[in-house]
Amino acid sequence: MKIKRFLKYMLFLVLIGCLSFLYSFSSIRNQQKKVTEIIVEFEDGDNNFLTHAMVNKLLIQNQETVQNQAKSVIDLYNLENNVSKNPYVEKAAVFLTVQGVLKSVIKQRTPVARVINKNDSYYIDKEGVKVPLSDNYSARVLLVSGVKDEDDVSEILPLIDTILKDNFLRKEVVGIEKSDANEYQFSVRSGNYKIDFGNLTEVDVKFKKLKAFYNKTFEDETIQIYKTINVKYHNQVVCTK
Repeated sequence: MKIKRFLKYMLFLVLIGCLSFLYSFSSIRNQQKKVTEIIVEFEDGDNNFLTHAMVNKLLIQNQETVQNQAKSVIDLYNLENNVSKNPYVEKAAVFLTVQGVLKSVIKQRTPVARVINKNDSYYIDKEGVKVPLSDNYSARVLLVSGVKDEDDVSEILPLIDTILKDNFLRKEVVGIEKSDANEYQFSVRSGNYKIDFGNLTEVDVKFKKLKAFYNKTFEDETIQIYKTINVKYHNQVVCTK
């Protein structure tokens, strides 16, 4: 019985040794494999700022492309970090497959508005992150002026979000201008008149008044006679011709 137990124990050790050797051998061969291909995938959504070629240029290590380099020398963390630093990238994942393919999965930022100032112009996304203008693509988004700093951007984001979530307002409101008095005026698609919205109090109430006014004046086609439509005041809409 002791001999059988000893033989089983030795067999177990031999199996462990063989498995360890095979794993080590396989691991070494895998690390010696070279990167055979670079694949860039964009997540679903508006993917207009970055091209596959632009991302490939970001996948540089030691001033050289990673293609044909050994898998063992690829620094995935630095490559992913380099791609993530691009202002058009919201998030990125860079990884190697067993077959030696370097794969990058990119989610691009989606602009919700374009801020226009005297000396600068840029997009902002839903989080208020600055996104530079692009030579590849011009996004059709709300135009925002009078916004001077990050605090102004943070203040206006909920207003933009409310407009974009409403089917009618999203099509009708094309521009937002902030005054020095912290009041807002809208430019619209349906005419040359302006909407004086006031400050950002009772936002939902003001939009309800505005849409009710639209329903009436669109029906009798009188809305075009006005220059401004003011919804700042409680329970009333004041218009000027």
